[in-house]
Amino acid sequence: MIHARGLTKHYQDLQRGKFVAIDAIDFDASPGQIYGLLGPNGAGKTTTLRILSTVLQPTAGTATLNGYDVVAQPSMVRRQIGFMSANTAVYDRMTAWEMVEYFGRLHGMPEDELAERMERLFARLKMNDIRDRLGAKMSTGMKQKVSIARAIIHDPPIVIFDEATAGLDVLVARALLDTVAELRDHGKCVVFSTHIMREAERLCDRIAIMHRARILAEGTLDQLREQHGQVDLEELFYQLISRREEQYLREQELPAGGPLPAGEN
Repeated sequence: MIHARGLTKHYQDLQRGKFVAIDAIDFDASPGQIYGLLGPNGAGKTTTLRILSTVLQPTAGTATLNGYDVVAQPSMVRRQIGFMSANTAVYDRMTAWEMVEYFGRLHGMPEDELAERMERLFARLKMNDIRDRLGAKMSTGMKQKVSIARAIIHDPPIVIFDEATAGLDVLVARALLDTVAELRDHGKCVVFSTHIMREAERLCDRIAIMHRARILAEGTLDQLREQHGQVDLEELFYQLISRREEQYLREQELPAGGPLPAGEN
C-alpha cells in the first residue's frame, strides 16, 4: 500500500549549509495495519509524512501510495489519502456539516453519495449534536472530530495522522485513538506519527523508530523487544536514541590538534 525506498530530503540552510531532514529511509505499510513513526521532535517524522501527502517533494528516493508515485502522480496520491495533524485548522464561520461537505466536494464526490456518506460518518463519530455548530464555538474535541471526518469523507484507503493527539486532554485523545484503531479494523492503511510510547504500544502493528533523519529500528513490537533485549518500549527507545546521539556527537568532534575536516574553516 505504501512503499518508500531511499526517501531523502535535504534543505539548504544559509548558515549551516545542507540540512538533512530525512536520510535514505525505507519502509512498507500494508492495508489493515497501523504503521507507527516513533521519534523525538525533529526526528524527521513530519517531513516524511509531508512527502507522502505530496506537500513536499523528496530530494531523492521514491514513495508510492496504492501504486501511485508521489512525484509523478501527486493528484492521484491525494485521492488515496486522508491527512490529519494537531495543526489541522477548522474554519470558524462554517458549521461541522458545511466543513465536511466542502471537503467532500473538493474530492469530487457526487452529491447523493456525499450526503449518504456524511450521514453515516456523523453517526459513526457521534457528531450529529454538533452538525450545525460553528467552528468558532466548538471545543477542542469537537474540532478533532470534524478534522477526522473531513480527512476520511472520501473513504480513502490510506489515512495519515501526524502527532494528532498533541495538546489534547486524556478523554479527547482516547476517543481519537479509538477512531484510529477502528479505521485499521475497517482495512485502512494507517500511518501514525507520535512521540508518546503508550500510544505506539497500544495501537501500532509495526513501528519505525526515527532519530536525526534516519530509521534506527523497525518491526513489530515483539520483534523490536527480541532484537534489542528490552521489554519496555520506552527504555528500548531511550537506549537506541542515546546510542545514536553519542555516535552522532563523536562524528561531529574534531580530532584534538588535528586538521579541520574538508569544507571547514
